[in-house]
Amino acid sequence: MNIYLRELKANYKSLLIYCGISLFFLVTGFTKFKAYAENPDLLAILDSMPPAMLATFNMNAFNLTTLPGFFGVFYVFLGLILSIAAVMWGSDIISKEERDKTVEFSLTLPVRRSTLITAKSAAALTNCIALALVTWGLVLANSARYNPDAEFYSFVSLGMVSLFIIQCIFLAVGIFLGSAMKKHKNSGSVAVSLLLGTYFISVIAGLNEDFDFLKYFTPFKYFDPASLLYESRIDLPFVWLSAGIIAVALVGAYIAYSKRDLYI
Repeated sequence: MNIYLRELKANYKSLLIYCGISLFFLVTGFTKFKAYAENPDLLAILDSMPPAMLATFNMNAFNLTTLPGFFGVFYVFLGLILSIAAVMWGSDIISKEERDKTVEFSLTLPVRRSTLITAKSAAALTNCIALALVTWGLVLANSARYNPDAEFYSFVSLGMVSLFIIQCIFLAVGIFLGSAMKKHKNSGSVAVSLLLGTYFISVIAGLNEDFDFLKYFTPFKYFDPASLLYESRIDLPFVWLSAGIIAVALVGAYIAYSKRDLYI
């Protein structure tokens, strides 16, 4: 419990920073939405944009003059913010002991390495939950002035649940990398590179139906915002796939960290 509380205290500043990023992003975004909502003629600008760019940001699936359409477009950007925070917390919360030269102190504690990972992972998960809830609240607060209907609230709920699942995937991957990589300085950069790589795979998968098979290799394609809006459902096969990835990554983290030589 002490380790858990210590990690929460050590990471509260980064949590505040990411909450600030979400606030800035959503306030800026809703300012732009106001322009589209009051002047639908601006949508004509989208007609001049390349189809590939429209597909990349789901602009071809949503109407930017409506609240659900706006959230559908910004779903990708919110996913990136939440996922980057999760993967950074996951990779850093384990590897920072070696980076900050505190691993010797950690090893002298009367706890097993598995207990150490569990407490640190719980703290990182708590941060992810807090960031997701804050982002959810900011979406609802900024949209309240536009009199959202039940359809919008349902879409946002499904969207935030799916984004949290994606968060958990990258959190687990980050924890695995932080536990398994011998060079602790590289774990964060590798984690972010892997995240951005999966994002670009999702972009390629959305360009052509021939690349549809790539969606199984990128969490950003597991939950399609268009399906969340128009069908009001989350695809269970991808929920199970997500759970499998999380389980494998966490088991790998426990095994790797228990056998790893820690550098003091």
